Amino acid sequence: MNRVILGLGSNRSFLLDGVELSPAEILKEACIRLEKIFSDPVRSSVYKTKAMYVTDQDDFYNMAFCGYTELDPEEVLAKTQAIEAELGRNRAMEIRNGPRSLDIDIELFSDESGQNISVDEPDLEIPHPRLKEREFILVPLLEILEKYPDKEEWKFYSEALKKLPDQGVSYYGTICN
Repeated sequence: MNRVILGLGSNRSFLLDGVELSPAEILKEACIRLEKIFSDPVRSSVYKTKAMYVTDQDDFYNMAFCGYTELDPEEVLAKTQAIEAELGRNRAMEIRNGPRSLDIDIELFSDESGQNISVDEPDLEIPHPRLKEREFILVPLLEILEKYPDKEEWKFYSEALKKLPDQGVSYYGTICN
């Protein structure tokens, strides 16, 4: 089984079946859908985050999700993009790094032996190319990695986090128990 760690983010509400979901509720709904794809799920807490790159927008709510699958990276990408679309993301209508109801990124992907897999394709890069420059990815990622035996991996990303300036990430709470 492959271990996959995903980063989830939302900063725009979405109307689902007549009910308006807040960004935090969208993350919860995304977790429910991801749990149908991945076994042994582990979820981080949610963190409220100042927007990066395009700063004139609402704060994001971010978290990490880890699970196991037989799917390959391209299949995981297709499944996560389908969930994004189901929960209101329309890539054709959005501004890059702008507001969105849901963003799911594949941060890390490791094979059955625990070796991290690298992918460098136009639509998919693993590990995520900006993982080490984003506090909103590293904080929930480290929370997930604390639960796994490879402490060197945790240490590597912890050192990357220490090098970053404060980027406005604050603890929000847990939503997916």
